[in-house]
Amino acid sequence: MHWLGDLFVMRSSRITLTAAVLGSLALPLLSAPAASATAPSGATVTRPCEQPGPWNVHASAVTIRAKASAKATAVGILYPSHDFTAHPAADNWVAVTDHSTGVSGFVSGTYVYRGTRICLD
Repeated sequence: MHWLGDLFVMRSSRITLTAAVLGSLALPLLSAPAASATAPSGATVTRPCEQPGPWNVHASAVTIRAKASAKATAVGILYPSHDFTAHPAADNWVAVTDHSTGVSGFVSGTYVYRGTRICLD
């Protein structure tokens, strides 16, 4: 019977020791200050994954129009291989400048999209 009592004391001291060790390991995590992404005054910090990716064409070819309308005059064709810049315009239209041909105009937002980046912090 005495042996059984010693076993209980030994197990309870192991539990106490384990809890103390785990608690000491968790304490620095709980008391650590939160990370801050604020920049010093006057400086701007941008993480690469927060910047939007480049624009891409999601069709074999897209008609560049003079105005943001499907009925507007076609002024060029934008291909996926072309180098172009784009800026969102009214409704579902995107203003583009095709650097491969020098043509500027509007394309439907259905056919061009912004590339995405994933942050794995």
